[in-house]
Amino acid sequence: MTETTSKRPYLIRAMHEWMMDNDLTPHIVVDAEAEGLAVPNQYIIDGKIVLNVSYAATRELAFDNDAVRFEARFSGVNHEIEVPALAVMGIYARETGQGMIFTDEEPSPNTGTLGGGDTSARPALKVVK
Repeated sequence: MTETTSKRPYLIRAMHEWMMDNDLTPHIVVDAEAEGLAVPNQYIIDGKIVLNVSYAATRELAFDNDAVRFEARFSGVNHEIEVPALAVMGIYARETGQGMIFTDEEPSPNTGTLGGGDTSARPALKVVK
């Protein structure tokens, strides 16, 4: 069986679209220690950075399977931002807090269970409202 691509970039795009369709302001929480990250370092707090990824706050916003890329202004200075998709720890709406948090590791596609790993364990699903 060939390796599948990560679900994370697809889920980020879907949540972003849902938030924009509902007039919410999407923000991503990013692991600032991730390799390949290009963000202004002075805005990193406790190893994380939160970025507004609404169309109003960005220019040339692009989500692909590898990264989220856009231009944004921080304190009046333009920056080119690049966030590897796997560095995105979560996406949420500023107004409601609704969103999705991603785990560090995705389950292996070969495990045969929803939760991955031990086939005797029950899947751990959570309701996201």
